[in-house]
Amino acid sequence: MESAHYFSAQPAGPFTRKPLTVELAGETRKLQTSSGIFSPDGIDKGTAILLAEAPAPSPQGNLLDIGCGWGPIALTLALRAPHAHVYAVDVNERCVALTNENAGLLGLNNVTATLPDDVDPSLRFDTIWSNPPIRIGKDELHSLLLLWLPRLAPGGSAWLVVQKNLGSDSLQRWLGAELDSSFTVTRESTSKSFRILRVRKASH
Repeated sequence: MESAHYFSAQPAGPFTRKPLTVELAGETRKLQTSSGIFSPDGIDKGTAILLAEAPAPSPQGNLLDIGCGWGPIALTLALRAPHAHVYAVDVNERCVALTNENAGLLGLNNVTATLPDDVDPSLRFDTIWSNPPIRIGKDELHSLLLLWLPRLAPGGSAWLVVQKNLGSDSLQRWLGAELDSSFTVTRESTSKSFRILRVRKASH
């Protein structure tokens, strides 16, 4: 599997950009990708389901994509919410570079892709969309989600797509137990072998 090490900061092999044509936010887009990242050849199934089924993001404020890859979620958020600012985070430096470059190719000036530690910890997010990197292992995944989900703004929601056979139901229960009482965790839909979980922060 070419992208087996997509969660290393600096993947092995040369960072060689190659063209990628995909449909995002209802139009065909010409972007770039490379090896050493998650789903380098297009939009993976889980992300496609999230993009098709999540309701419209907050039209303003700060939006977040956790684990951005080459940028399909962040770019869609930016295209659908041009007056919001989209933050995209990934531990893989290639993904950060590609997401910023792809935003430039689309003329989007409301996307900031960075390493996770470079995001101002005081920022709060009105919408979070993520196809979280389940395969990094349970402990790493739990740390990642507990880093970002508590940063939801009051009234904000996170939408996570998780494969059923990779533990979506146990993850839903775990989040419900770990997050404080201002959060509610629900299963919003099931499509093919994926579930979409919603984490909502109370508005006050």
